[in-house]
Amino acid sequence: MRKNEYSDYRSVIADSWNRCIAWGLDHHHEPAPLIPESVRLEEINRKYSELLSMTEAEVLPYYRNVLSNSRCLILLADQHATVLNSWGDERITEPRLKPWFQAGANWQEQNCGTNAIGTSIVIGAPVQIHRNEHFLKTNRSIIGSAAPIFDANRRIAGVLSAFSDAYLPQAHTLGMVRLLSQSVENRLINRQFGPDHFQITLNTTADNFDSPWSGILVCDDSGRVIASNQRADQLLGMNTVEARLDELFTGHRNHILGHPETETLQLTTRSKVRLSARIKRPTRAPENAGEADQPSLPEDVRQSGELLTIKNLEYGDSAVKRCVTQSLKVLQRGVPVLVTGETGVGKEVLIKALHRASHRKDQPLVAVNCAAIPPELVESELFGYEPGAFTGARAQGSLGFLRKAHKGILFLDEIGEMPLSAQSRLLRVLQERVVTPVGSTDSVPVDILLVTATNRPLTSRIESGHFRADLYYRINGLCVELPALRNRVDRLTLIQNIYSQHRDPEQSRQLSPKVLSALENHPWPGNIRQLVNVLRVAIAIADGEDVQVWHLPEDFLVEFEATSGWDSDTDLPEPGVADVEVEPGNTLARTLQVYRKCTGNVSQAARELAISRNTLYKRLRELGVH
Repeated sequence: MRKNEYSDYRSVIADSWNRCIAWGLDHHHEPAPLIPESVRLEEINRKYSELLSMTEAEVLPYYRNVLSNSRCLILLADQHATVLNSWGDERITEPRLKPWFQAGANWQEQNCGTNAIGTSIVIGAPVQIHRNEHFLKTNRSIIGSAAPIFDANRRIAGVLSAFSDAYLPQAHTLGMVRLLSQSVENRLINRQFGPDHFQITLNTTADNFDSPWSGILVCDDSGRVIASNQRADQLLGMNTVEARLDELFTGHRNHILGHPETETLQLTTRSKVRLSARIKRPTRAPENAGEADQPSLPEDVRQSGELLTIKNLEYGDSAVKRCVTQSLKVLQRGVPVLVTGETGVGKEVLIKALHRASHRKDQPLVAVNCAAIPPELVESELFGYEPGAFTGARAQGSLGFLRKAHKGILFLDEIGEMPLSAQSRLLRVLQERVVTPVGSTDSVPVDILLVTATNRPLTSRIESGHFRADLYYRINGLCVELPALRNRVDRLTLIQNIYSQHRDPEQSRQLSPKVLSALENHPWPGNIRQLVNVLRVAIAIADGEDVQVWHLPEDFLVEFEATSGWDSDTDLPEPGVADVEVEPGNTLARTLQVYRKCTGNVSQAARELAISRNTLYKRLRELGVH
């Protein structure tokens, strides 16, 4: 223990003794344990049932695997120092102390003097009280180590403590208690927030994410930290609750929350400390999602639609609304739904929203992209296989996507790319509601709702012999078509809402009329997916400033000019060139003057002219300048 740490530790003991004296205790005081009646104990157990179950889940495995040969007694107390439960070897205590380790006993400093449980609650930190450090002589045959368990609001929810004989070695006991209390705290945070929010796990290296000693940040989709554990505060050197990711790290919140779950993310804190991070996205939408007047689009919805709800799929487009309402009605009745539409219109977004609104929202949604699986593996991946069914098969076999979707919804994307052999097996599953794994003769019942999607007409696949007509009529209970973005009447509102969720806090809440006009009139061959990418690029290039036309990607402007015949010079303002006098309509002359004013800097000239660099190069070639 370093000198300053020892000084702090001695100060904790001294302060506790001073409190005991102020409360009128003396060293020879022998308090009587007041064990509550059984009715009161039952009430306490009900009140702290979650804390008890979470603690038991952490303590029991640890005790069995690590402490089973140690004479150690572990206690869980509530925030008022009342014992809730105990685990371990009670032989460590003298008979006169045994009642103090039973459920209902209270270890508050006012009654028991300096002790691990009571003192830890007072100081709100881990503490170890050695034999002669107890204020009361009656407790000086034991050593106690305790650490508080904090809830999401940083209030003490309970205390975990370990007691042992005073004459046994105490190395690592306090560290063990701290680790266990942190594990319980993590479980409580996951239980309360895990399904509905982003969770960022932090550690010094990527090898230690599964350690209880990892930091945890729980964020909403705007990047605001709504809960965190003590370790996260230690790693970041501050109280992280209510902080925003942009205030904690150098990277933008969109980059952090949009990072793939399966890949490690390297983050740098504002104090230049490098940490490894892992992102876990919400598994369900909040109950009130979509009920606000202005629906929100969380970060991963903007990319994959994972949190989008039925109520904010459209902003007044009747075609989209019809798709949504009809699909939900027939799916609730067990009728299969076929979703069609161009690439990027939001088919997967619709299916995920339907799942959350359906009566099977608590059951799995299993999504399979039929075009992404090698044809040779489609059958084994869909229907599963027995151990050793083929060369390369896993020794334990595979359940298959259909059985994974049991009681839930199976979403087959790009259904038109499914091989004919797999189509035959799928047809049998849909007809008989049983699945036979590859290499097996036994059939297993399955209960699934089926949703399929395609961006190419299945009728043409039937005519060419690549898709079975009988399967088509089996999956085509209701066929809905999501309109292309260019055909949606709510396009303007959709653009504005997506922007408002991606924009930086310092940027205007609304896009300017000129930018909105350019976005609204674009042909959008890539649909909503392309729109999201264009907005994200523009916001990033603007870098906190209000988005202007010249912040839009060059390929967007070139594509727009080529398809619409739009002239950026006459339709858009040209910031920074008001002092350039040219004849109205003389585009080339104005281009040359701005180019010279910018001393040949093409990028700067293009920005001031509010045109793409390609357009500027074309005009300069006409002038013979470039």
